[in-house]
Amino acid sequence: MYEVFVNESPLILTNERPKDSNGNLFSLEDDSLLKIIELLAKGKLDKAYLYHPDILKLMKMFRHKIPVVAAGGGFVTNPKGKVLFIYRNGKWDLPKGKVDKGETIENAAIREVEEETGVKGLTIDKFLRTTYHIFKRGGEYQLKEVHWFSMSTSYKGKLSGDKSEGIVKVKWKGPKKAAKALENSYHNIRILFEENPKPMA
Repeated sequence: MYEVFVNESPLILTNERPKDSNGNLFSLEDDSLLKIIELLAKGKLDKAYLYHPDILKLMKMFRHKIPVVAAGGGFVTNPKGKVLFIYRNGKWDLPKGKVDKGETIENAAIREVEEETGVKGLTIDKFLRTTYHIFKRGGEYQLKEVHWFSMSTSYKGKLSGDKSEGIVKVKWKGPKKAAKALENSYHNIRILFEENPKPMA
């Protein structure tokens, strides 16, 4: 199963027919994908399901129908166990960005964290997971695949948000402040905290 978010509404790619689809079960065989995305984007559907018996084939077909943007991001912690957050577009987020041509996803993730926050001395500890969300640019829907990495750093210098990327704040947050920030964040970011609970302990 894959969850792709459209304005926080899930489009669920599945190889099992859901029992509670409430008429929101679709197939990629028809050309209704853009209509489904539009309904989710406008809040006219709470969630939708795309079904195919072969989940890998379903994801391949789905990625073929929508332009894919690969990105790398960092779940960054310091020696105190605080997590690095950015504030952009009125929500708390984690630093991430597009992979440049010829660049590895790991290098892109480190570069984007450095550019968006000013933090240096980053080490990738492990790959966490890939999240998916759909956004609109130039009148066209695109699928952003963000490959997230757990990173650590001993950096104690100044935090500096990339204003050109709309980042107005960069903060280290301990468990209580991180939990508060997640109330005004994105589902995909909350998933990372649920699966990587160590810094929140």
